[in-house]
Amino acid sequence: MTTGIDQPSSGPATSAGRAAEESAARPRRAGSAPGQGRWTPYLFLAPYLVLFTLFALAPTIYGFWISLHDWDFTLPGKPFVGLSNYADLFSSTSVNGPTFWQSMRATGIFTLFSVPLLLVVPLAVALLMNQRFPGRNFFRAVYFAPYVLGVAVVTVLWRYLLDNNVGLVNYYLGLVGLGPYPFTTALPWAWVAMVGMTVWWTLGFNAVIYLAGLQDIPRELYEAAKVDGAGAWARFRNVTLPGLRPILLFVISTTILASANMFGQAYIMTQGAPGNATRTAIYYIADEGLKRFQMGAASAMSFVLTLFLAVVSLAVFFVFRQKEA
Repeated sequence: MTTGIDQPSSGPATSAGRAAEESAARPRRAGSAPGQGRWTPYLFLAPYLVLFTLFALAPTIYGFWISLHDWDFTLPGKPFVGLSNYADLFSSTSVNGPTFWQSMRATGIFTLFSVPLLLVVPLAVALLMNQRFPGRNFFRAVYFAPYVLGVAVVTVLWRYLLDNNVGLVNYYLGLVGLGPYPFTTALPWAWVAMVGMTVWWTLGFNAVIYLAGLQDIPRELYEAAKVDGAGAWARFRNVTLPGLRPILLFVISTTILASANMFGQAYIMTQGAPGNATRTAIYYIADEGLKRFQMGAASAMSFVLTLFLAVVSLAVFFVFRQKEA
C-alpha cells in the first residue's frame, strides 16, 4: 500500500551523503588548515640557508665590492676604482696583467696533466678493487690512506724524497745510473714531481667514488653481455662506462675544480720555481692579497678565475648532456 511519502533510499548515494555530513559536522583538527604546512620545508632548510648566506653568499658579494676598490687593508683610504682592477688584468702594460696570465698558464698546465691521470688511474684501481680476491679490503684501505693526510704533510714528505741532494728518489736513481733529476728546481721535472705527488695523494678518493658506482651496476647486464659473446673490452665499453656516466660527470667536475685550485703543492714543494713558472693562479692571488695587501686586485683575479672555472664546468655538463641525448 502506498502512503505517498518517499521512502529514503539505502543505496550508495545515501551512504556517501551521510559520510559527507558527518565529515562536515566533525570539528577540524588543529594544524589542518589549508596551506598551514607549506612553510615546513623552509624550516628544515633554514639552518643550511643561514650558513650558506653567512659563509658563502655574503663573502662573495663583499669580495666583489672589494674588487671595485683600490683596497689596501693597511691604509685607511680605499678609493672606489670601478672596473679598473679587471681592466688591468687584460692590459699588457699593467703590473698585474702579464703576471696573472702567466700564473693562469701554470694552472692550466697542472690541470691538463693531472686531470687525465686522476680519471684513468683511479678507474683502473677501482676495477681491480671490485674483483674478488684475498685481502681486497686491505688494499682498498692502502689506496685510500694517503688521502686522509693534509696537503702540508704530503708535500713536505715528497719534497724531501725528491730533493736534488738528499732525496731518496734521486739516490736510488743514481745507483742505476738514471739520476739525479732536479725535481724541485727545473722544468719539466717540477711538473712531474707535483703531478705525480698529487696523483698518488688523491687517487684514493676518486677510486672510492668509482668503486661505489661499479657496485651499483646490475650484474645481470654483465651476464647478458657474456651470453651475447661480448669480451672484456666490449663489456667495459658498453656496460661499465654507460653505468658510470653520472659518476664520471661528478669525478671530472670535482677533479678539474680541485686541480685548478692547486696551491699547497707549489707553495711548499717548489715555491713557484724555477722563476715563477710553477706559481699557480691561487698562489699568485694569495701573494697579491696577503703579502702585498692589494686585496682589490686579488679579488678581481679571483672572480676572473671563477668565471673560467664556471665556463669549464658548464662545458663538461654540456658534453655529458649531448652524449646522453
